[in-house]
Amino acid sequence: MEYTQLGRTGLKVSRLVLGTMNFGPQTDEADSHAIMDAALAAGVNFLDTANVYGWGDNKGRTEEIVGSWFAQGGGRRDKTVLATKVYGNMGGDGRQVWPNHDRLSALNIRRAVDASLKRLNTDYIDVYQFHHVDRRTPWDEIWQAIDVLVQQGKILYAGSSNHAGWHIAQANEAAARRGSLGLVSEQCLYNLAERRAEMEVLPAAQSYGLGVIPWSPLHGGLLGGAVRKEREGGGARTNGGRSAGALANSAIRAQIESYEALLDKHGLQPGEVALAWLLTRPGVTGPIVGPRTAEQLDSALRAVELELSAELLDALEEIFPGPGPSPEAFAW
Repeated sequence: MEYTQLGRTGLKVSRLVLGTMNFGPQTDEADSHAIMDAALAAGVNFLDTANVYGWGDNKGRTEEIVGSWFAQGGGRRDKTVLATKVYGNMGGDGRQVWPNHDRLSALNIRRAVDASLKRLNTDYIDVYQFHHVDRRTPWDEIWQAIDVLVQQGKILYAGSSNHAGWHIAQANEAAARRGSLGLVSEQCLYNLAERRAEMEVLPAAQSYGLGVIPWSPLHGGLLGGAVRKEREGGGARTNGGRSAGALANSAIRAQIESYEALLDKHGLQPGEVALAWLLTRPGVTGPIVGPRTAEQLDSALRAVELELSAELLDALEEIFPGPGPSPEAFAW
């Protein structure tokens, strides 16, 4: 396993991030523990979760599974860089949101971190991430709450997820005025098929020293051999509404067919190349992989060792061209 610094911090993390979103809803506790054990044995030390994972009436279940894994001992917690998230309402789907039980008010941050610590069976969180920007709460209030948690030893760093470039700038300028460290990481949707983050999010993250942690690196399965699986009768597994029906779009289908044909020529697996490509991108710490099985974890681990030639990178750029820098991408 390769390691890198998380943004401008001194924290060393693996170049693959183990995502846990499937633990509970799709992968039972025993198999989830086995996947985490295998990842740790392979050198993956960065684990990402969120308080709402488990979904529906089971929100929090994923954190509980991680917590029961830590409880087995063997240095599991000490070897793990643990990241979780706060923002969403923890009530079941369709239930009325009680005031101050979601978003990023100082009150909800205090309540949410204590609940996560209990579920995770730990006394501190390494990277506490804002799952979404809160347009109603001023950054001074958010940073005041975070500063208190850092002083209490409950969290070490703060990160963002799904923030725009100007949100990152606004957040870190507000933190600088307070003498606080500010955001150290940003989780964003970024992959070969979805490169809009290159316009402003990635430049802002690099400018302010945030490590970029792409989620959905296979774009809901579209970059994991979707056409091949469709032909083999397995169907193209896509992630919710974001990629559902994508292959019905003739332009997207042609793009994915070209992608898979290119990799067939090189004898490479589509999913592994999609991950390896992200590891070549400036500012990227490591993509989040969310394996449902041990076999999917093994495939992701192979991507770390995969070196893409300049010829192949150029060919991928032709199939999936980036948007270009801002403002040129939209100004002319």
